[in-house]
Amino acid sequence: MGDEYYVTLKEIIDDFQLEVISGHDMIDDILITTSDTNRPGLQLTGYMENFDNKRIQIMGMVEVSFIKKMSPEERYMRLASYFKLGFPCLVITRGLDIFEEMLRVSKEYNIPVLRTGDVTSSFVAGLIKYLNVQLAPRVAKHGVMVEVYGEGILILGESGVGKSETAIELVKRGHRLIADDVVEIRRVSDTTLLGTAPDIIRHFVEIRGIGILDVKNLYGMGAVKVQETVNLVIHLELWDKNKNYDRLGLEENYTDILGIKVPLLTIPVRPGRNLAIIVELAAMNNRQKSMGYNAAKVLNERISTRMMGEINRRKNMA
Repeated sequence: MGDEYYVTLKEIIDDFQLEVISGHDMIDDILITTSDTNRPGLQLTGYMENFDNKRIQIMGMVEVSFIKKMSPEERYMRLASYFKLGFPCLVITRGLDIFEEMLRVSKEYNIPVLRTGDVTSSFVAGLIKYLNVQLAPRVAKHGVMVEVYGEGILILGESGVGKSETAIELVKRGHRLIADDVVEIRRVSDTTLLGTAPDIIRHFVEIRGIGILDVKNLYGMGAVKVQETVNLVIHLELWDKNKNYDRLGLEENYTDILGIKVPLLTIPVRPGRNLAIIVELAAMNNRQKSMGYNAAKVLNERISTRMMGEINRRKNMA
């Protein structure tokens, strides 16, 4: 995939509000590079083969109950063999008690022990979902992203074509801004692209002649959104009278982003065209297509049926 992305253990601790039991001085330097996790049932029984030491380790009620039945000597031996494998950290769920032997081996092998009050299954599901987003392959696009009628619309085009102005008009019409100028797109699954804004410019828009605007402060929290699935790409370009633009919508065009095909529309721009309304119509039409209804194809079928009927009528008259 090229670049390897990571998230620091400190970020995970902050986002999930984890309690740091040991290893306070190490959490800033530990990098997580995989979204996979591990519950060490087999390792606690002594089976250490095929162990992936990049995974966050998680112990719940089952693992803790198993360890609790051991004598202090056996508990230390099993935990030492397990911690010796090396891994980023161990998270104890359900707010369960931490064994003294666990703290000893944590310090010996410099592996942080963390704790959460969450149920194990819920924590694991949330952590994997979080890591899938944070570690996803990504690409930055120069453009604007908005949510229109629940559809994530990525608007591309040359500088000055009207992308940001269109976004502001859509916000005024009740839709939401995701990003302006730079859109960071992540491939979070084999079929899903997620668009967001870099933290430093989130909720800001640049309008030539006015400057930088804070959309969240101007229009309220309901006018912005942190991220959204990329459902449609609209490319704005200055009207070229020598170019033939699709007037029926029978042709299905796509663009490739990180190996995923996304529907693509090319919209010509010239004075007098209300781009916000066009984007709204494109969003609604794209949703209809995803649900199996294509107005252009329906009209084409009606015309074809009418023509065939006329041809048959003339044959019968002859």
